[in-house]
Amino acid sequence: MSNEAIRVSAHGPHGPQDDGQPGGYEQPAAGQEPERDASKEAAETVLKAFGGVRGMVDMTLPGLVYIVAFNITHKVPVAAWSALALCAVFVVVRLARRETIQHAFSGVFGVAIGAWISMKTGKAEDFYLPGLLWNVGYCLALAVSALVRWPMIGLMLGPITGEMFTWRKQNPGRLAAYTKATWAWVLIMGLKPVILFPLWASGQINLLGWLKVALGIPPLLLAMYVTWRILLTAPPPIKAELDADDEEPQK
Repeated sequence: MSNEAIRVSAHGPHGPQDDGQPGGYEQPAAGQEPERDASKEAAETVLKAFGGVRGMVDMTLPGLVYIVAFNITHKVPVAAWSALALCAVFVVVRLARRETIQHAFSGVFGVAIGAWISMKTGKAEDFYLPGLLWNVGYCLALAVSALVRWPMIGLMLGPITGEMFTWRKQNPGRLAAYTKATWAWVLIMGLKPVILFPLWASGQINLLGWLKVALGIPPLLLAMYVTWRILLTAPPPIKAELDADDEEPQK
């Protein structure tokens, strides 16, 4: 008897008589529930870790506003202040809706540095320099974390899944998956500075600006998708156990 038949016999409402009977209990559909749940959990975990759709929009639109404003006015300060104003709007909207401002605030910080540098130098392309440097540093940090067996994707997703860092010692399959996902991020996100740095160095502001916008969300979505696919085949997370002192509220 196959394993599937055993499961149907064990869980069917009429015992063994349900096996293969039309209109009986369909265990295969129920057996797919854990897979669907795991798929949904993996997708939600990855999306939440990177700010969701709103977080990606918050990170992309200021750069678009900057290049559009610069093409209209040909003035760096006007373009820089336009991008900053949009970031401020994002923060105000999130505060009004009582949402986290983590990703919006990080966007404000990056745009503010780029705006300050570009207004100081008078070079429109310098607005994108902090973002390019951040991308290089981020990829290096990802690579180092994978090499020392503390993959950054695991560090980011562990608290969200509730496993914290149990994957380090108790779940080797999960560690391997996080390491593989981290290397995938290095390869995918590393393409951006390789493409954009030559444009910055040669002062091709329009091509740099439009490509920076075009390479904002798609590589991020691809990296998130690859991470999701890797986690689908990984062992389930081992939830971290709280100490007794943490489980009971202090009196």
